[in-house]
Amino acid sequence: MEQKIINIGMIQRSYSDDVEYNRRQNASAIKRLASEGANLVVLSELHDSLYFCQYEDVDNFKFACAISDFIDFYSEIAGNNKIVLVTSAFEKRAPGLYHNTSVVFESDGSVAGKYRKMHIPDDPGFYEKFYFTPGDLGFEPIPTSLGKIGVLVCWDQWYPEAARIMTLKGAELLIYPTAIGWNPDDAADEKIRQRDSWITIQRAHAIANGLPVVSVNRCGFEKDLSCQSSGIDFWGSSFVAGPQGEILYMCPENSPEEVIVKIDKERTKNVRHWWPFLRDRRIEHYEELKYRYLE
Repeated sequence: MEQKIINIGMIQRSYSDDVEYNRRQNASAIKRLASEGANLVVLSELHDSLYFCQYEDVDNFKFACAISDFIDFYSEIAGNNKIVLVTSAFEKRAPGLYHNTSVVFESDGSVAGKYRKMHIPDDPGFYEKFYFTPGDLGFEPIPTSLGKIGVLVCWDQWYPEAARIMTLKGAELLIYPTAIGWNPDDAADEKIRQRDSWITIQRAHAIANGLPVVSVNRCGFEKDLSCQSSGIDFWGSSFVAGPQGEILYMCPENSPEEVIVKIDKERTKNVRHWWPFLRDRRIEHYEELKYRYLE
């Protein structure tokens, strides 16, 4: 029988440069949420370590791991707690070839699927092109016992095309592990605009596709060890939006939180009946979308 209600556990916290410590903390948080009824748990982006992409340094490749080692650790946690688990890894695929990879585990500990981040930023404080090769697995929803989930990662969340393709391929839920924050030197009004834009674009994906969206961010200040900038204040604010973009829950900006949020898959079906956006798409007139720019 299809499960109509999903209890989504979100883990919003800060991280250190101690990978083993971070993993132990994540394991404890997952266990607590599972004991409280979560059947799907989502971690933030690159949760094994600090957000090392603030500057370019080959020494930071030490945070990368063989995906088999990562899987061994988190598969046991998913299986022991009988939850579907969405994780994020710095994948060492081969020397000189690395990905920002989300691994989804089934509730028996098996790997349900992987997604490699497709859109890679290269901006002050977010020099990810130095570290990550763009994903080569495409936009493919991952089948789980809770339904098909469309996992995308951080910078992917700004692109409506990614959310739409996941939806057209049958995703029932969009999930965004994230690491995003402010430069502490930004003016207060600029900080508000940035965070509001981040929330708004993802709520728009929920509305346009008639699907719930789960976005899990880290929180806390991380220093730029190169001293080229003032670091990043990760703004937390992890949230779940319903299929009409309604905020079902939002975590605080400046502190860690573990929380369970319920979503009702039946409501998603009803919203799509009320607002049949997929029905009214004029697909025969969208050919121009394949171009980067139209002169």
